[in-house]
Amino acid sequence: MGVALATPFKSDFSIDYESLARLVEHQINGGADYMVVLATTSEAVTLNRRERAEIARFVAAQVAGRIPLILGMSGNCTEDLTTHIEETDFTGYSAILSVVPYYNKPSQEGIYRHFKAVAETSPVPVVLYNVPSRTGKNMEAATTLRLATELPGKIIGIKEASGNMEQIAAIISDKPETFHVVSGDDALTLQLIRMGAEGVISVVGNALPAAMSRLVHTALTNPDSIEAARINASLQTLDRALFADGNPSGLKCLLSQMALADDVLRLPLVPVTDKTRAAIAEGLKIALNHNPSAN
Repeated sequence: MGVALATPFKSDFSIDYESLARLVEHQINGGADYMVVLATTSEAVTLNRRERAEIARFVAAQVAGRIPLILGMSGNCTEDLTTHIEETDFTGYSAILSVVPYYNKPSQEGIYRHFKAVAETSPVPVVLYNVPSRTGKNMEAATTLRLATELPGKIIGIKEASGNMEQIAAIISDKPETFHVVSGDDALTLQLIRMGAEGVISVVGNALPAAMSRLVHTALTNPDSIEAARINASLQTLDRALFADGNPSGLKCLLSQMALADDVLRLPLVPVTDKTRAAIAEGLKIALNHNPSAN
């Protein structure tokens, strides 16, 4: 159970390092197996390069080797991204998570060459991230499998958030044994584990790491477990509410309700509506009632 770590902000929109440290400890104490720093949920696109480097170093120091860390590093200019990778200090990080290039909508061959260049440049392994609802371009199963097969040890897995079950099933069926598939969607985690996925990089795990960790580990032990199904059902209302007005707007609202971080985002992201805020509160109540040790 990996957590896509959020970035707390103060009311003046500066980085709230005190809350960030508290959030990191919340993940570790809640049983997260690893954390992903500076991915989508972190609002990385609203952070400048200096801030991203500071956050990466701060989290690595706070974690101090207690659990593995993955660093989000993405871009739609391959040369700029590979240069950034060459200049990055990866001390404390086990891998990078890199999203399909966005906006310029490359072909499958372009996506392949982009990730090949990233993998050949990176001193740590690469986890692919396919989320076409954000990038505007789907990485097809054939491209994922081509990268997994041709670059073993360098490209080690994929966070699949396409929602395309047929595509994900094809990757799981034909992938090399050492290539790992994890869910990029909390609500689909149990279903994907039953198909052969190996876990999740979670959003709701920021707030409820114990519940998500128990769900994932119970399901990995026994995909048909009644307990896993129960936990999954208890989180579905919250999962839906969190994404009603987009991520991480919903998550920031949830973290505020749990007194883990303030409900502050950087533009163009804004807080959720009152309707969604109420739905998140109701989803949290349901989750905690069914998972009393999750908070």
